Amino acid sequence: MVKKKEKERKFTQKLLHKYRLVILNEDTFEERFAIKLTRLNVFVLTSISAIFLVFFTILLIAYTPLKEYIPGYSSASLKRKASLLNYKTDSLVNELEINKRYFASIRKVLTGEVETVEVNRDSLNDITAEEDAFLKVAKNREDSILRAKVEKEDRFNVFESGMDQSNFVLFPPVNGSISEGYNLEEKHFAVDVVVPVNTPVKATADGTVIFAEWTIETGYVVIIEHNQELISVYKHNNSITKSQGDLVKSGEVIAMSGNTGELSTGPHLHFELWNNGYPVNPTNFIEFQ
Repeated sequence: MVKKKEKERKFTQKLLHKYRLVILNEDTFEERFAIKLTRLNVFVLTSISAIFLVFFTILLIAYTPLKEYIPGYSSASLKRKASLLNYKTDSLVNELEINKRYFASIRKVLTGEVETVEVNRDSLNDITAEEDAFLKVAKNREDSILRAKVEKEDRFNVFESGMDQSNFVLFPPVNGSISEGYNLEEKHFAVDVVVPVNTPVKATADGTVIFAEWTIETGYVVIIEHNQELISVYKHNNSITKSQGDLVKSGEVIAMSGNTGELSTGPHLHFELWNNGYPVNPTNFIEFQ
């Protein structure tokens, strides 16, 4: 027990024993600096310095760009670039999907591949008869005249009544006799209008030319995209006066009619109208003769 206390006392003396650190001039041995130290002071000072150094290093790494040079840490600029590239990639994927659907619609227009929907006309007639019987509206001469006038105006209206139609008066591309009309059963989604070669072919409405090229089967073809998802197609032309991307006005000459393409049987214009990706009968909206 005594030996143990003796050891503790010696250890305490070692910790508290004072030393003097002196800095001398080597040539003159002049004392320049002196400080009294103990082992305990040195230990405490060393510990505090180590803790301060670790804390300062953590702050330096956490709040400065130096952390980018430490393995395991990612660069903030690289993260921003990666996020931006991810956003652009997602946008490009969406844009590509939209373009795919758009080009698929154009391909349907060029090839005539479209699914037709069968409608039971007898059912429609029965419904109409039931509605007429339910309403029981008395018709007079003035009412009949008004109905005829409205029907005549609506005949040339492709769009729904709630839309702005001021810029959608369909202009006849050419004037002539129809050699072959619109026929869903034979997949002839157009009207063939007989006209002399080099007759000016005009745009049926304001729009943008989305296709103006030569095809083997249908010769020079022009496709114009209009508002309200309406597309007009002009085939078998002798020449074209517009290019893809051109803006055209209603009635503006876009091509000269002809007899080009393997499917052509004589000088005429093959004219199609498509709305929402489905063909419509042009004669319901345009007078060609």
